[in-house]
Amino acid sequence: MFRFAEPLYFYLYFLLPLIVLLYVMFVRKRKFNLKKYGQLPIIGLLAPNVSTRRLNLKFVLFCAAFCLLVLALARPQFGSKIKEVKNRGIEIVVALDVSNSMLADDYKPNRLTTAKLALSRLVDKLRDDRLGLVVFAGDAYTQLPMTSDFTTAKMFFSSINPNNVPQQGTALGKAIDLGVKSFSSSSKNARVLIIISDGENHEDDPIAAAEDAKKNGVKIYTVGVGQPQGAPIPTTSGYLKDKDGNVVITRLDEKTLLQVANAAGGKYIRASGSNFGLNDILDDVKKMDKMELKSYVYEDYDEQFQLILLLAMFVLLLDSIVVQTKNIWLSKVDIFKSR
Repeated sequence: MFRFAEPLYFYLYFLLPLIVLLYVMFVRKRKFNLKKYGQLPIIGLLAPNVSTRRLNLKFVLFCAAFCLLVLALARPQFGSKIKEVKNRGIEIVVALDVSNSMLADDYKPNRLTTAKLALSRLVDKLRDDRLGLVVFAGDAYTQLPMTSDFTTAKMFFSSINPNNVPQQGTALGKAIDLGVKSFSSSSKNARVLIIISDGENHEDDPIAAAEDAKKNGVKIYTVGVGQPQGAPIPTTSGYLKDKDGNVVITRLDEKTLLQVANAAGGKYIRASGSNFGLNDILDDVKKMDKMELKSYVYEDYDEQFQLILLLAMFVLLLDSIVVQTKNIWLSKVDIFKSR
């Protein structure tokens, strides 16, 4: 596996346009000063050994050396082998509702966007645990298999939208069933399923699914998103309407979410604040008995910057060898000299 140990050094590349600009200004200033003494073609005849091309070549070599030095500072590395790492933690699956009702704006900018931001903050607080992601609407889909790579998890959170699920609706039961299947066999009772939804179930029996989840050692926490009084669902042309032309109002169904949580030995929390109540769930999860979880990481990364650094030094050496004036001896050589 390839990586850069110090990727922040790549920000030095932003200096490159500035360096080019300064060089262009230097060349123009040089020409301006020369014009004070006469016309440039005549001055060229008076100083035949002055070479503009060599000056440009030296600058190109300097820029190449600069780019190579930055690349070396970033420390490119190759992972030579995979190591099994054992930690004690909890497996957490997040089931996120991505139905159209989650676009209601009773949470600003809307329910779904606010939920994704809260999930990113939750991930920042995880350490030795593992995380999976399920999205659901009319059906449920695994968006991210169980992983300890939280950086990748945050990337998946940012890309979630209602288009991830082709079938609209709200199938809480299917989300629970798929969430249960997402846990590894080694986690046993260290399993937590967090469902974030407005609770408007239209497809199946989530209570029965929650009871089955509890039998499989899964503890379910539900987070209710939305307001009981409801809110319309924005569309590109206004608000979503039913077949009779009436604006559809989506309301938080706390009763269903509370029943699901109770059926699986968990808790129901009304989403509030920037963390959506997820901090309270995490505090509760930390009190659970942790299990030994296995993960695999690359180790023994081999440094690869040495060759790049040598190449940079070689380019700098060339830059120092190339002089700004023409070589007198080489200029006398004429390989095409006619007899």
